[in-house]
Amino acid sequence: MIRTNYASILAGLFVTAVGLAVPAIAQTPTEADYYRMIPFDIPAHINLEAGGLEMLPDGKLAVSTRRGDIYTIDQPFADPPENVQWTPYAKGLHEVLGIHAVGDWLYATQRGELTRLKDENGDGKADLFETVNDDWEITGDYHEYAFGSPPDADGNIWVVLCLTGSFNSNAPYRGWCVRITPDGKLLPTCSGIRSPGGIAMNAAGDVFYTDNQGPWNGTSSLKHLKPGSFQGHPGGNNWYEIANGAIGPRPAEPKSESRIMVEAKKIPELEPPAVYFPYKKMGQSASGIACDTTGGKFGPFAGQVFVGDQTFSTVMRVFMEQVNGHYQGVCFPFREGIGSGTLSLKLTDQGMFVGGTNRGWGSRGNKPYSLDRLVWTGKVPFEIHEMRAKPDGFELTFTDEVNAKSAADIASYELQTYTYIYQASYGSPEVDHTTPTINRAAVGSNKRSVRLYIDGLQEGHVHELHLPGVSSSTDVPLLHQEAYYTLNYIPRN
Repeated sequence: MIRTNYASILAGLFVTAVGLAVPAIAQTPTEADYYRMIPFDIPAHINLEAGGLEMLPDGKLAVSTRRGDIYTIDQPFADPPENVQWTPYAKGLHEVLGIHAVGDWLYATQRGELTRLKDENGDGKADLFETVNDDWEITGDYHEYAFGSPPDADGNIWVVLCLTGSFNSNAPYRGWCVRITPDGKLLPTCSGIRSPGGIAMNAAGDVFYTDNQGPWNGTSSLKHLKPGSFQGHPGGNNWYEIANGAIGPRPAEPKSESRIMVEAKKIPELEPPAVYFPYKKMGQSASGIACDTTGGKFGPFAGQVFVGDQTFSTVMRVFMEQVNGHYQGVCFPFREGIGSGTLSLKLTDQGMFVGGTNRGWGSRGNKPYSLDRLVWTGKVPFEIHEMRAKPDGFELTFTDEVNAKSAADIASYELQTYTYIYQASYGSPEVDHTTPTINRAAVGSNKRSVRLYIDGLQEGHVHELHLPGVSSSTDVPLLHQEAYYTLNYIPRN
């Protein structure tokens, strides 16, 4: 006898008050459907607070800590990561915020120097420590962080140096970016840094760092370290005296309570932020940076950049382009729920390692420290893939075909703009709000792009775009419906 499974039939129906059965609404996709989070169990005796992450030639993961220790993990890709062995590789260092393997050496950026370490006898622990460079200085203030990059194409490690207390520059090169050459020479590179949270390269090899809200920084941002540039905070500009012309003359002093693009037109060295992270919308404390160079093994965002936020315990996604010779671009939400406050990122072919800490600042992730791995499940989320500026609007591309009717309807979009006060006072509210008019939305022939024609673009403003009405060709909503484009320059025709 054939039996009808009425329970399974009814599971797909919703019975209305008048007895009519209609299809049930599909479950809304979540971030975890596409990027699964695998937390590590951290031994109770280790205060991890991961400041740096690096894969070693033997397949182990090295993790440095704000406490000055370095550990290795022997099975970092185990799923779940049970029975992994944590081995102390080095102790007694000073707040290591960047580790990078170069041959047999592990380079560690400490608060007061760049050091290289080696395990010479093969017991899994460093026994040779060498100072590579210590030409910058520290005062003992708690807030003089030093973040180190991976080596660039010439073998240089870039180091961004936080101001003293994040306000002043009371020691040489505080508030600067310097490069350390393979033979240990310090090269002054950029001035104007306030309080960095991470540093890394994009796919083209250009170097970026995150700077955080405070004096001369209306909100947190991602900035391009163009050699010779002034990044916006004049507190460390007195060290041009010891730079001996290495990056040119001292730039003019910016005018407080102005707007950064107004000052950039007067100060040629001033490089505006490539991407603003709107405060309390995207986060509050931008941190580590990782570029997707996996060639598609981490999903559909190859070549794009991921940025952490310590307060929100998130990872954000960034797409950038060059307009009029400067980087600018857009940020999107990507993944929330990191165990502690996101600090360091390391992207590999088998997922992204994320280190967390909440010491000194609170975080949404309530653990004192954490280590998680984000793994792509193989499913492609319906997302805005890229957002590019045009002379008369923006072009959006998507990770899947759009529902053409929804995407062509200008009522599916909401757009506002604002900027920040460029000032010596701490931070800034959003100011100078405008509401541009979206006149037309033209869907591309492949149904994976939409051209928005807009009156009222605002140079120097964040363009905050929401897409509540846009769905995919299978009527799946966007996983993240918001985008924040920093339009410093409007492209020429």
